[in-house]
Amino acid sequence: MAGFKINRVTSDIKLALSDILREVKDPRISKLLSIVKLDVSGDMSYAKVYVSAIEGKDKTEESVKALKGAAGFIRRELGARLKLRKVPELRFVADNSIEFSANISAIVNTFENTEEDNTNEQ
Repeated sequence: MAGFKINRVTSDIKLALSDILREVKDPRISKLLSIVKLDVSGDMSYAKVYVSAIEGKDKTEESVKALKGAAGFIRRELGARLKLRKVPELRFVADNSIEFSANISAIVNTFENTEEDNTNEQ
């Protein structure tokens, strides 16, 4: 039963964090920042937030530094929106999975275009 509660709280935190990140007015935080993964500890005292920006790894790391500075504000807003008894301490981690998948998509597209050109030549 406890696993169900953690999963429900994790999804609620992820939705609320998405809204809060859009409202933060720090120019260092990318507007195209997304939450890739969220891990909440079993006792709900810590939450590790994996974020990624489409602009690349450098912009993601810059955003994470800004988010670490704004962690107190974000945690307070999270507590106000979700009305949790214990709001987890947020730890932000840079993740380059969006950039990585964009690169893979570009490689696949160039392969498809090359294959299409070879078909047209025959």
